[in-house]
Amino acid sequence: MITRALWSYAHRYRPQERWGILKPMQSGTAVEIGDGDYYCQTLPLEQTPREVCPLSFGAPLAPPMAAQLENRRIDLAPIWQTYQQLQERFDYLLVEGIGGLGSPITWEWTVADLAAAWKLPIILVATVRLGAIAQIVANIALARQYQLAIRGLILNCVTPCSDAEIEQWTPPVFLSHFTQVPVLGVLPYGQQSNEQLAEMVAEWPLDLLWR
Repeated sequence: MITRALWSYAHRYRPQERWGILKPMQSGTAVEIGDGDYYCQTLPLEQTPREVCPLSFGAPLAPPMAAQLENRRIDLAPIWQTYQQLQERFDYLLVEGIGGLGSPITWEWTVADLAAAWKLPIILVATVRLGAIAQIVANIALARQYQLAIRGLILNCVTPCSDAEIEQWTPPVFLSHFTQVPVLGVLPYGQQSNEQLAEMVAEWPLDLLWR
């Protein structure tokens, strides 16, 4: 939802720019729609589902485990090629992660390794729930270990969340102070349209993304 919200904002408020989406790989397509299909169905992208997500696995597991179940080997070369092609086609490319920065994508590489290799600035997305603070701190520590540029933090309500729960589980002021990473915004729970998502994101301090 965060990627869809950011792309919708760019499409509405920065129409002079071309924005693309890349999710290097996904798992769990046997139980729910894949992200490549989802984004192509919900957004007017100039991409195919395969260009959005070049590598898919059926089982809802970490990619190395999902690939093992299918007797497949994860080859990063096609992903790298897709990334380079999309970079040439678009002014900006939203690269969506696969879990947290420490999530494995092969038997040797994590999401953080790929982000470092591509020199990507990072927007961390955290689910609003009990225990989120520890995960946020751990991901930021890993990002700094890899010398990744952290542009901001977005809090995502994947279930209904009251203002009190947001303040108790993921207090924005505390998180910004404790981590020295700005909280860009909170995405509320719900089935918002692309236009509604764009309007929400327009209220966030997105100038921090281009500093």
